[in-house]
Formats: sequence, C-alpha cells, structure tokens
Amino acid sequence: MKNYIFILVASILMASCTGTKSVTTPPSPPPQPDPVSVGIAKKPRNIILMIGDGMGVTQITAGLYSNNNKLNLERFKVIGFHKPYASNKLITDSAAGATAFACGVKTYNGAIGVDADTNAVKTILEYAEEKELSTGLVATSTIVHATPASFIAHQPQRKMYEAIAKDFLKTEIDLFIGGGKRYFDRREDGDNLIDILKLRGYEMGTYLGDELPEKIDTDKNYAYLTADKDPLTVAAGREYLPKATKLATDFLHTRGKGFFLMVEGSQIDWGGHANDSDYIITEMIDFDKAIGHVLDYAEKDGETLVIVTADHETGGYAINPGSEMGDIKGAFTSDYHTADLVPVFAYGPGAEAFGGIYENTAIFDKMMEAFGWKRD
Repeated sequence: MKNYIFILVASILMASCTGTKSVTTPPSPPPQPDPVSVGIAKKPRNIILMIGDGMGVTQITAGLYSNNNKLNLERFKVIGFHKPYASNKLITDSAAGATAFACGVKTYNGAIGVDADTNAVKTILEYAEEKELSTGLVATSTIVHATPASFIAHQPQRKMYEAIAKDFLKTEIDLFIGGGKRYFDRREDGDNLIDILKLRGYEMGTYLGDELPEKIDTDKNYAYLTADKDPLTVAAGREYLPKATKLATDFLHTRGKGFFLMVEGSQIDWGGHANDSDYIITEMIDFDKAIGHVLDYAEKDGETLVIVTADHETGGYAINPGSEMGDIKGAFTSDYHTADLVPVFAYGPGAEAFGGIYENTAIFDKMMEAFGWKRD
C-alpha cells in the first residue's frame, strides 16, 4: 500500500514539474440547420400549399402505420399547429377554413372568399396573378368544391357551384385540375364555360376521351376536368393526384415567373365523414405520394416554400387498442368535423415562420410575408 502511495505522489510531482496540464476537449458546436430545409437562406420564388382536407394527427398516424411506418411528411423539419375555428363556430367547415388560408380572414361556415359580412376579400391566388406569377389549383374533389373555390371565387355560400365555376372566368389562373365538369358545361343558365375558356386560350381536357398527359406541352393555360361531378376514390381506381401534382409543378415551373399552387387531398375528409378508417388511410397515403413529388421538386429547385396542413380534422378519429402495424382499428366520435388543433409542416425558404401555434389566418399572412407582399 505504501509503495502505491509513493508511486502516486511521484507521478503528481513529475506532472507538476514538467508543466503538464490536463486537456479538456472543447464541446463540438451544435449542428447548424440546413438553410434550405428551414428557410433561413432567402425568400421563396414559389409557394406550394398542400391541404389534406380533414387531416388531423390521427389521420397522419394511421397512414404512417399502414405504409410500412413511413411517410414523406417525415421529411419536414419545421412543424407547427394552427387554430381552425370559424368566425361563427368553434368547429369550422372547409369553406371558412380555406378562406382563412386564402384570404387571411376569419369568416362564417359556408363562406367562399368573403368575410363575415359577405364582402369579397382578395385571395393569395389573385395577389399572385396581380404580381404576374403563375397560378394553379389541383383537387380530388370537384374544382368548385369549398377548398379550391375559396382561392378563386367570391360567393356567400359554398354550394353555389355554378356561380363558383363562373368565377373561374374572372381570374386568369394558369392551370386547374379536378372534377365538376357538369358545372362548366351542363349549367342551368345554358352557358358552356368550357367553350368560353377555349376561346380565351385555354387548352381543355376532360375525362371523356382525354388522358391526363405526362407532360403539358403548350404555351396556353391548361385545365383538365377529371369527372362529371365528384372524382372516384383511390380504392375505386382514382390515380391522378400524384401525377397531376407533378404535372402542375413542372408546368408552372416552365412558365419561369414564379408561381403559387394549391393542391388538395380532398377525400381524406370524406373518409372521416363516412367513419371509414380504410377510406381515410388510402386517401392519406395517396396525398402523401403527392407530397413526395412536391418535396422532390422543392429540394431540387431550392426556391420553393412548401406548406402542408389541413382545414380541420374530421371524425374525431382514434386508433384503438388491438391495432397493429398495417392493421389499424379505427374509431370515431363524430361524423362531422372537430375543433382539434391542426398540424402544419413547412419546408424551404421561409419555412421557419410556420413553427409554433397560431391562428389559421396566419397561414395567409406568413405566405404573403414570404413573398414580400402587403395586403391591399
């Protein structure tokens, strides 16, 4: 024991005499965020807003666990929540919810591009057209349904489908793809809006005899109507959303002016209304495929802000005990919407503004700020 103490003391004295000091390795600096993924590098040239109608946290989770535990949504690094209530109800509908995104105002359920006093409010799509950007709408509902309608129309009630279709003549939208052909060419007023759009220089395609192309090879504005009324479900054979989303981004990119595009996965909501878990899951996975195309484009482009959110949650959807990977046991508290906070995912220049918790109207405000625009 004495020998051990002697050796230890000698070692200490030798270190002191030679000036040897213990060296502490400085901690590594914290990893710096990728400036493209969080958006601190610059302002975007393009904004793509993707709306999974009725898509709450559980809808996302069910899609994830039914898709080999993987979704493209996991590629986002900036995540927030918005408060979806309407001006007249705690529980919003798609019209008031989409109008909040499109116009930045809280309004009543059923309102399309108007405020609580039914005054028309300029949409971000209309601002984009005014600023000479290219614009587009893609949906798996009719193109005159509440969500897409709120970006291009101004009507006091969401079911005024023919009036909403006529509002498409008031804005030179560059591209739109969705259902609802009957509201354009089988109207009560006898007008054929498809013919009018062709006269105005649009290349028009419909599900009757025309396939949605792999590439839009035209300098004209482009529209494709996917169904006479509501499009099919994914389970019944609808396939166009991922293809149409890629088609839209590629087409608007070639215009070379910057663009605003809204893409809606409309039927996640319809699965919630039907209290049909499988319906929700198939639509959620289809929407996520479209998200994948958009993120691939944004990563390559470097100038595109991508925002993914929902207008509201539908069904009070839950994943119950007994569920397993690939086998979800879903349950519901309602066949309507709920007042749950709604997730927001953002990627690209300006993305950092979308973290946190805020009003649904802030989606509009943050997009306007990202573009560097002020409200009239």
